[in-house]
This record gives sequence, structure tokens and C-alpha cells, in this order.
Amino acid sequence: MDEHDGTTAQMFGLVLRHLRLQTGLSQRELGKLSLYDHTRISRTENGDILPPADKVRLLDGALKAGGLLLALSDTARLAQARPYSGSVAGLHDGEPVMLDMQTPDGRNVRVTISRRQFAQLLASGTLSAVLPGLSESDQAQRVARALQEPARVDAGVIDYFRRVLAEHYTADKMLGPRSLLRPVLAQIEVLDELRRGAGARHAEPLLQVLAQYGEMAGWLHQDLGELDTAMEWTRQAAEWAMCAGDTQMTAYLLVRQSNIACLTDDYAAVVHLAAAARRRPDELEPKLDALAAQQQARGLVMLGEHDDCFALLDHAGETLRDHPQVTHPHVPVYLHHYDSDTLQEQSAVCYRAAGRADTAVTILEDQIGKLPETLARDRGHLTAKLAVAVAQSQPDPARAAHLGHEALGVARRTGSVRIRRELRTLDRELSQRWPADTQARTFHEALASA
Repeated sequence: MDEHDGTTAQMFGLVLRHLRLQTGLSQRELGKLSLYDHTRISRTENGDILPPADKVRLLDGALKAGGLLLALSDTARLAQARPYSGSVAGLHDGEPVMLDMQTPDGRNVRVTISRRQFAQLLASGTLSAVLPGLSESDQAQRVARALQEPARVDAGVIDYFRRVLAEHYTADKMLGPRSLLRPVLAQIEVLDELRRGAGARHAEPLLQVLAQYGEMAGWLHQDLGELDTAMEWTRQAAEWAMCAGDTQMTAYLLVRQSNIACLTDDYAAVVHLAAAARRRPDELEPKLDALAAQQQARGLVMLGEHDDCFALLDHAGETLRDHPQVTHPHVPVYLHHYDSDTLQEQSAVCYRAAGRADTAVTILEDQIGKLPETLARDRGHLTAKLAVAVAQSQPDPARAAHLGHEALGVARRTGSVRIRRELRTLDRELSQRWPADTQARTFHEALASA
């Protein structure tokens, strides 16, 4: 195959090289296994050519890629019919973007590209095989035109980024922050470039979407334990939301700041920020009012105000029962998934802090049982919280340590510092209550070496 789009061929070559190196094969060895000349493999890895379909099938099989190379090749061929060759004005090559891709058999492939390349791949549709929501050819062409000429931004382009963000939220529950942070930051840069050149008609919708991406950037940094950066992104997102006139997102970002403040043990700020989000309940999405009440309750219980805490949790529960669905358009993505089960799970920390860890155990066991196996990061976090509650309420260090080991494995795979934070609490509980227990010491050593 002589004709090719340079960007799509480059992506194929990057993935091919990573798979070959992970397998430990030289180009000559791979050439023998795939019956493909090693010099052409070299040119393929450099992005000069795309192999013919029959050779891609052999390469995929030789590297046990599980169809990943075939999917990339198919996408590359489609891209040739609508090549993207324009530059992205103002998008500079800064920190690279790392794309984590999984083959169907669970192997991980990490490809590093520049932010400029990321924007080009996003626009051309080449990422449809490795990132969600990018397969529609008409959408890809719209984004490509908008990147070349921001004044051509339209509602379809904006909706495209909204849908991709929704898919990122779904992926985050499975993969955790490592896989998503850099692509999200790169997409923010693309959106901000579009904002600078878009017409007045689309300025506010772009700012609204930017606020949603900024909120996710803050969340991903929070999950990585980078709380100062998380707060910076959350405040930046709040600025974009205010400029967009998005009152729901502005209130939601106060709740997010409250959540971050909780991790710094500033419980007074937790209460003040959550209360500020609820200041105008008649203008607030009911689910958002419930979420803010839940967050305010979390701060109050840590300040010893147990009665007020549980009164707010009751208010949140009643609100969610009366309003099981969102009532405002374009509310923050999280609110579409916030429900009575989520409130129950979040309330476990209040019961724990109020000295009722046995109730927290019951809640967390029930919620873990409802989670799909695919939501690995979320299951790991709840498992870590359950381990702490078990250690606080039951004379069973073996079970608590076993749960801790299970959650630690998820923390290693996903990079979630939230899980590790819970596990440090578990380690303290085990060390204080059962300092001589063998399994408690084994868990301590595993956590220290992780």
C-alpha cells in the first residue's frame, strides 16, 4: 500500500512497534513470523507505509494483538478517503499525550504522541479504534474543518465533544486516572483553541463544555492524589462555567471543591462550600441539591455534628426518591448516574465516622454486590472502604487484610490514590488493634512496597 494518510500510518506504526517490543521480537524475527519483509516492517513502524490487509492479519496474529492492528488498519483505510492534512493553529507540541490501549485479551499498549498529533488523530477519526465515541465519519470531518478554521464550529462539533466526555466518564470507572488524564488535557487544549476563534453564537456552549472537561481534569488529578492541581483545575472549570452562565455547573463545582477540601481535612471548608452550592435551592437541579446535602453531611459528621449530618442524609434520600431523573438539560455528567445507591455508598463514611462501622459494612457489602465486575476501579475503592469498616467493627483481621490485598491490586493497576488513602487508614487500624497479627503485618509490608 503506497498511498496513505501520514497521521494514520504513524499511529499504526507506533502501535506495531510497541507490540513488537513488548513481545521481545526484532524486526527480522517478526518478518519471518508474519512472512513480511523486515525492511517494510521498519518503514511501517516509521509511518512511511501501511501494510496490505493480508499482512496486517499475519502481523496481528504473530504479535497476539487480538485484532487491535486490524481495527487500526481498517480505520486508517477509511481515513484515506477523507484525509486530514491541515495544521492546528496555536496547538503547540508540549507535554506528550499517552494513549493506553487494551487488546481484547487484556494486554496493555501505551503509545506516546505529541499533542499536535493527538489533535490531528482526533480530527481525522483515526482514534476510533482506541478511544470511545470517535467513529462517526461526518463528525470527524466537522471537527477537522473546525480545527482548521475555528469560526466553523457548530452545534454538531460541540455535541461531539460532549459525547466523547461522557464515554471518558464511563471509561474512568474501569481504568482509573492514568489512562485518561493526558487525552483529557489534550482535548481541553483543542477546545480552548476552538473557543478563541469561534463566533459569539457558540462561545457559551464551548465554555460550558470546557467547564465539564476542566471538572474531569480536576477529578482525575484528585484520584491521582494531586490535590493542589485538582483544586486549580476545579476553580478554572468554575470560571468557565460562570462565563457560560451555567448555574448548575457552577454549583456542582462548589461541591467538587468541597470534596477536595475533605481530603485535606478542612472540614469547615467542606461544610461552607457545600452549603454555598445549596444557597438557591429553587434554581438548583434536585439531584444536585441532594449531592450537595450529602457532601455537607460528610463535613458535619467529621466536626461531631452527628444529628445534623443524618438529617441532611435523610433530606438527600427523600430528594432522590422524588426526583430519580435529572430535570435540567446539560447538567454535569455525574448527576445522570447519581442515585439512591450512590448516596447509600457515600453515606457509609458518615456511619463510620459516627462510630457505627457495622452499618457501614452492611451498606458497602450491598453496594459491592451490585457493581459490575468490569468497574474495576470503583470496586477496588469500595473494597478498600469495606476493609476499613471491617477492621473497625469486627474482630476479624484476616478478612480485613484479605480485602486490603484485593484493593491494593486494583490500586496498582489503576494508579488510584483514593484507594491507597483508604488502605493507609486500614493499615493504621490493623496495626493498632492487632499489632502482632501475621496477616496484618503481611498487609503492612505489601502496602509499604507497593
